[in-house]
Amino acid sequence: MNRVNVIGAGLAGVEASYQLAKRGFLVDLYEQKPIKFSPAHKNKNFGELVCSNSLKSNSLTNACGLLKEELRLLDSVVIKTADKVKVPGGDALAVDRELFAEKLTDIILSNQNIVVHNECVTNIDLSKPTIIATGPLTDNELFENLKSILGNDDCYFFDAVAPIVDKNSLDENCYFVANRYDKGETDGDYINCPMNKEEYDAFYKEIITAKTVELKDFENSKVFESCMPIEVSAKRGYKTLLFGILKPKGLIDPKTDKMPYAVLQLRKESNNNDLYNLVGCQTNMTFGEQKRVFRLIPALKNAEFVRYGVMHRNSYINAPKHINQFYQLKKYPNVFIAGQLSGVEGYVESISSGLYSAINMAKMLEGKPFVEFSNQTCIGALSKWISIANENNFQPMNANWGIIKNDGSSKEDRANKSILEIKELVDNGTI
Repeated sequence: MNRVNVIGAGLAGVEASYQLAKRGFLVDLYEQKPIKFSPAHKNKNFGELVCSNSLKSNSLTNACGLLKEELRLLDSVVIKTADKVKVPGGDALAVDRELFAEKLTDIILSNQNIVVHNECVTNIDLSKPTIIATGPLTDNELFENLKSILGNDDCYFFDAVAPIVDKNSLDENCYFVANRYDKGETDGDYINCPMNKEEYDAFYKEIITAKTVELKDFENSKVFESCMPIEVSAKRGYKTLLFGILKPKGLIDPKTDKMPYAVLQLRKESNNNDLYNLVGCQTNMTFGEQKRVFRLIPALKNAEFVRYGVMHRNSYINAPKHINQFYQLKKYPNVFIAGQLSGVEGYVESISSGLYSAINMAKMLEGKPFVEFSNQTCIGALSKWISIANENNFQPMNANWGIIKNDGSSKEDRANKSILEIKELVDNGTI
């Protein structure tokens, strides 16, 4: 009987272990707790939720809600357990965190196909079937080993990312497409969002007083060494942004034939979607403040944020360079990366990566074709996106409608099509 190593007993690791065990594989699950705790973890049990007790919306018109429904259809043990220990949370799936972790731990420990090893893994054996699911706070020694395998420049220890918006929500009357000084291979790689002096003044006033997230003790100043938050830069002086992130030099607004007072540039995230990154706008503002402040820029007045900027400790790999759409390392097919280490962002997204990687680890060991979820499904769209995103500017991604195939129908219809696809794969025995 094949054995599989799973490293990490967080949400992704627990899900992967369960999925492999139920398919008849023996799983060696390695978890450093309670021998060693990360700076954010306190609970000795598996599947610990460290930031919130909410797994976000259950609504099918919410991308994360659709993803949870897909996982329910695929017999996700983590979502199934969450449903059993849910607490009142309105439309959100909120859980009793202690009971949630306790029940997940009991399920894993009572499974005869899973052997738990309470030890720190510091080296990855590339010859053995392995799913690495050590999360955004991966232990330093193991992370250094991963860097030696993939390359120092392809692993990120601190996460400083800018917000991403849906192009379709921008006001096209308030932006123009062009490269600075007309340089570049195409007519325009950037969407440019100009501001006049009055608009910049209003933006500047709000960004220097916006509420920010307080970093934890272990998220110290190292996070700012190479990426200064836009609000910190702004506080250095009124003109700092005008000579930096928002500099207009080299750009002419075709509507006025003049150089704008200030310009925010947006850069396309990949060749296959309409998601755009707010260049240089890594920020520590709260999510609500990001939406409020950035919407003061005319082109972004109705912007839909598919992910917000974050600045925190977060270990992850350069996914599009190293993994395929199945979360499998391209150069080392015995190894899959699941959870936030893979470049997905969020609790439910981590669960989906653990489930998807386990399904196809099983297929690989059985010598069968991999199961492929289309980008009509949220689980498939997420894995495809992180595998084809821009590797020169890769940022972790969460579930959102901007990455799911848009056939022009309503979100309700698109959700129903996704559910139908999953049901057909389950019913015909593919999974």
